[in-house]
Amino acid sequence: MHTMPTRRVRRSVLFLPAVRPDRFAKALATGADAVCLDLEDGVSFAQKDEARDKALGLLAERTPGRAEVMLRINEPESDLGERDLSALLASGVRPDSLMVPKVSGPESLATLDRRLAPRLADLPLIVQIETAAGLAAAETIATATPNVAVLFFGAVDLSAELGCAIEWDALLYARSRVVAAAALVGVDAMDTPFMDVSAPDVLSDEARRVRRLGFTGKAAIHPTQVSIIQDAFSPDPAVVAWARRMVEAYEANKGGVLLVEGKLIERPVIASAQRILATATAVEAAAEQ
Repeated sequence: MHTMPTRRVRRSVLFLPAVRPDRFAKALATGADAVCLDLEDGVSFAQKDEARDKALGLLAERTPGRAEVMLRINEPESDLGERDLSALLASGVRPDSLMVPKVSGPESLATLDRRLAPRLADLPLIVQIETAAGLAAAETIATATPNVAVLFFGAVDLSAELGCAIEWDALLYARSRVVAAAALVGVDAMDTPFMDVSAPDVLSDEARRVRRLGFTGKAAIHPTQVSIIQDAFSPDPAVVAWARRMVEAYEANKGGVLLVEGKLIERPVIASAQRILATATAVEAAAEQ
């Protein structure tokens, strides 16, 4: 099982088409917790080779900083994905994590993990659940390898396959399934990008709704979305203060059931409070880097 308190904070991940390395510094400057160099949907077929070369070049030249730098390859079982993996393994570079699209079951993920092991052992995997098969196998995918760090809900591909609208009610079951699978092993749950860059208020509302559902972060497709998302996923100071009072009272009571501020406090409440404090600590640490 994974442990929660020490994992890095991932409130936001900003996608950057790897064919545009000139935007890398700007992407890092947004303050996003993660920047993803994209070789998949953000790159046209004609530019795949160029994007791969540029992404590996950026990874070779970068200076490690606060932001996690992910690399999203093409579907591993495709010809393009095989080229991406072969080039990555031969390059000598190491991204902070690897985003894997269209994972349909645990077998493909376990195979990928074994492929990476000789040179990129323990590389965190950001696993995209964006197909009907992947959704049906979400729990077994989450437990396929200890290197799963994030389950990433992909609404665009999934809605196209299901024939449903990209709307809250239509996707609520799928989102909930991903959150539950992530909670099964204590990893992050990342929500799909919000595609309308011109509607920041709607983005803010959706980010807060998915946070209440249990997601720990949300993807961004434009720099202006990063601060909105990170505000939504950063613990409110009043909530942090409440969590601290709960934990302190529980510890002073040496466990067990107790009344705090007129409310019955049991172990599940304390677990929630501890999670809030762990997130707040991680956010503070990230801000200081």
